[in-house]
Amino acid sequence: MASANEEALTIETQAEVVGARPGSALMRPVEAVAAVLLVVIVGLLLTGVVARYLLHTPIIWVDEAASISFLWLAMMGAAIAIDRNEHLRLTVFIGMFPDRLRGFVDALALLIVVVVLGALILPAIEYVREESFITSAALNISVSYRVSAIVLGIVLMLIVAIGHLLRESKPVDIAMAVVTLAVLGGLFWLAKPVFLGLGHGNILIFLVGVAALCLVMGVPIAFCFGLGTIAFLTYSTHVPMIVMIGRMDEGMSSLILLSVPIFVLLGCILDATGMGKAIVEFMGSLLGHVKAGMSYVLLGSLFLVSGISGSKVSDMATVAPALFPEMKRRGHKPKEMIALLATGAAMADTVPPSIVLIVLGSVAGVSIAALFTSGFVIAMVLLLALAVLARWKARHENMEGVKRASFKVIRTTLLIAAPALLLPFIIRGAVGGGIATATEVSTIAVVYAFVIGIVLYGGIKPAKIYAMLVETAAMSGAILLILGTASAMAWALTQTGFAFQLATAMKELPGGWFSFMLVTIAVFMVLGCVLEGLPAIVLMAPLMFPIAKQLGIHDVHYAMVVVTAMNIGLMAPPIGIGFYIACKIGDVSPDEAMGAIWPYLGALLIGLLLIAAVPALSISYL
Repeated sequence: MASANEEALTIETQAEVVGARPGSALMRPVEAVAAVLLVVIVGLLLTGVVARYLLHTPIIWVDEAASISFLWLAMMGAAIAIDRNEHLRLTVFIGMFPDRLRGFVDALALLIVVVVLGALILPAIEYVREESFITSAALNISVSYRVSAIVLGIVLMLIVAIGHLLRESKPVDIAMAVVTLAVLGGLFWLAKPVFLGLGHGNILIFLVGVAALCLVMGVPIAFCFGLGTIAFLTYSTHVPMIVMIGRMDEGMSSLILLSVPIFVLLGCILDATGMGKAIVEFMGSLLGHVKAGMSYVLLGSLFLVSGISGSKVSDMATVAPALFPEMKRRGHKPKEMIALLATGAAMADTVPPSIVLIVLGSVAGVSIAALFTSGFVIAMVLLLALAVLARWKARHENMEGVKRASFKVIRTTLLIAAPALLLPFIIRGAVGGGIATATEVSTIAVVYAFVIGIVLYGGIKPAKIYAMLVETAAMSGAILLILGTASAMAWALTQTGFAFQLATAMKELPGGWFSFMLVTIAVFMVLGCVLEGLPAIVLMAPLMFPIAKQLGIHDVHYAMVVVTAMNIGLMAPPIGIGFYIACKIGDVSPDEAMGAIWPYLGALLIGLLLIAAVPALSISYL
């Protein structure tokens, strides 16, 4: 990210906010294949749904074929994301480096990506060789056909990363970066006997220290986790590196995660067709005439639009341009609008089809249907907390010239928005009612949105469709590579015995289960600031959920506390990732908006403490 404003976005995909550059000529064939794979996955899943629910003759090989295509899509998408500079990374600290060091730090960050990929090639080849002796259950083919995607993806990413390094860094900076890593690697190797005897100290050095240092330098999150885990296994254990590849494969290959790229594609369709704008206009016709009405419209729109897109950035980018001009006319200050937008997006992240909830269900073994049902209600609790504050803030709002919309206008906007309004309830109802899985519903929702978009909302040009498919592949690849490397790091943490000692310490906290809840809130708020949602969940859920269960906390109740705490951290300045994204979308200086967001974060925190203290809010209707 070149400019200072773009650097302020912290962790987020450049494409979602400021638009990605076109892919290089080298990657054009890969982009085409990835686009085809995404269409194949949607087609396979849709075929499975039709066969199961309409023809009552399930096709047993569909899930397996989709799983094979999914891993290939993930690895190709990860390579496309490197090519387009769309991997998630923390950039808030990069601007703090002196100008004379920036070139060196950038070169070192790129070299770390190259080193991680280079270190994984041979273990990945060995992993493919080991898996070649296993035959898949349904298709009766070698599993090596699926896991070969890991080797191809690593090789493609390595080629692209080396190209970036040579093209974007000066030779002197590259040379200094090479010498720095070589010296550090040599010193760590000489100190290996010491590390082997340190025990849990190695966790702080490698899994925390190395990963945190990489984050500060702007290394993509997936490669921060990758380098930390590689260093930990190399210097403090005798575990072969092939194990890391196996953990990465497992972290990226859950069938539940198949819904991630489908919901990402759904968000793209939402943006392209204007379905989200139709919802905003309908909400405005209903509530725009009352005091604080535009604030209610903003919060309600985020609530409903989130139920379609599953993406916080997509939510904010849809709602803000439609509402901010009228809010300014009524006297709302830009910094207050940004604060409400950011915290409203945090509130809406529990509304189905939240990708965070899908990943959490996959990692922690919690029912997706239960999470979707509970998330809908929890979001309403947080919505109420923000609405009360918004009403108080709007007590001096200028209502001059504001008129109630006529019944005809409300009816017209409702008719236009109705197909879009139905979608979040279809998603929640189908999954929550056990009618279909999250993956099946995501496929149905994409087809529904695509058809409705073409018939009622002006259609989508073929070139735009192709661009959406490629962008979905890149975003999905970036997300899934993080899940893979975070899974490897989480496995390394559990193997040290640290999880058992953590569980013992947590169970002995004074105050019982609620003290554990308060610790959870603090931990995930901090992690939400630094890591964003998905990596924090993959790292900590395997450690924290078993402890919660031992303390008698319902897993769905605990999940709601975890996700809400993480989202509050996500929007908390000066590091909170989502806060800077909201500022960019609303074109407001972060320094100006920073002072205004704290009351809104306080309202969310009050709602969170209520959710933590009253389990019935999360589980009474399950």
